[in-house]
Amino acid sequence: MRAIECVRKATIRDIPALKQLFRETILSVNRQDYTAEEVADWASCGENDERWEKIVYFYYTLLVEDEDGHVLGFAALSAKGYLNSMFVHKDFQGQGIASILYGFMERRARALKVSAITADVSLTAYPFFRKLGFVVEKEQSYPANRLFLKNYKMVKYLEYDEE
Repeated sequence: MRAIECVRKATIRDIPALKQLFRETILSVNRQDYTAEEVADWASCGENDERWEKIVYFYYTLLVEDEDGHVLGFAALSAKGYLNSMFVHKDFQGQGIASILYGFMERRARALKVSAITADVSLTAYPFFRKLGFVVEKEQSYPANRLFLKNYKMVKYLEYDEE
């Protein structure tokens, strides 16, 4: 287990590492819930550099690094509370990285006073999001490149103390 060195905002220079983590995680971790054809199609969505530039520029995108500067995970949240991405490196699953990232994302959402965090959640990530208090709004077929993959539109309503 590598020690987490820092959580920081992603930059354009991080895109190659984000792309690689995205691809490798989908092709290995998500293979437990999707077919080889489905994960290959989904992973191919990460080849679009313009997509990554938008995520880095227009979302609150954080990454977790180890002491050697390796990216262990990342997450991206819109100003309206949409959790666009949350991926943890295939070799670092179950070590609390997603929980750390989600904690930062929820604090950001609360600072923005959004009423709810929404996400399109894979079959693989579903149990994690349920534990966080997310509920299913609907089961859906979500477009990858050529295929439509089963996932869930999930939401977590945020409560605020009245002042």
